[in-house]
Amino acid sequence: MRTSKKTMHRSALLAATVGLLTAAAPLAVAPSASAHGWITSPPSRQDFCADGTAGFDCGEIKYEPQSVEAPKGSMKCSGGSRFTSLDEDRDWPYTGVDSTVTFRWSIEARHATSTWEYFVDGTLHTTVNDHGAQPGSVVEHTVTDLPQGRHTILARWNVADTDNAFYACVDVNVGGPSGGGGGSTAPDDCEAVAWSPSSVYDSGDEVTHDGHAFRARWWTVGEEPDPADEWGAWADLGPC
Repeated sequence: MRTSKKTMHRSALLAATVGLLTAAAPLAVAPSASAHGWITSPPSRQDFCADGTAGFDCGEIKYEPQSVEAPKGSMKCSGGSRFTSLDEDRDWPYTGVDSTVTFRWSIEARHATSTWEYFVDGTLHTTVNDHGAQPGSVVEHTVTDLPQGRHTILARWNVADTDNAFYACVDVNVGGPSGGGGGSTAPDDCEAVAWSPSSVYDSGDEVTHDGHAFRARWWTVGEEPDPADEWGAWADLGPC
């Protein structure tokens, strides 16, 4: 059987196309991980933004609190990243703490780590050296001898094998009550209504329970406020 010139031409085009696709395949780049880590306790600024209790609109950081990544060495809460709302001088919620505080990171991508640094109002206070070790999914550091009063603590997680770090700012009131958040403060003497298991609460409602003030993260009924439950319906505003 004779093969027509048209058939031969089509076969040649098909072979050339397959060859080009095969050659291009190795150039495809897998998407990089977009999840990393942030401080959840005491709540960092991005944590308040993520759970909707900052008291104002934080912008896109509310969708990815774990992604505050930027080159090492910055002293900004955003690290100089696109999440500039974290640097704004606003009425950020602050957490009442003692002079010794355990900071808890939630790690979603376990990058090898050189150091963790904690700055109090811009001054280096504590450094933890991991010597390139890989962290677990939860990392805790206990920082002691914090000065009394209101402070912003900048935490830097320095990755060992890149030029970047992850940033989180935590606003605290050492020796005092929690408060802040768009002008809202936690009641000093538990003035908010007592939590009731039969009441229906909307996002933003405040209650007191067992000596703590709480703010509802979303609509809820029957879920008991618990300071230890950081993922539940109630955000702990601290003792009152």
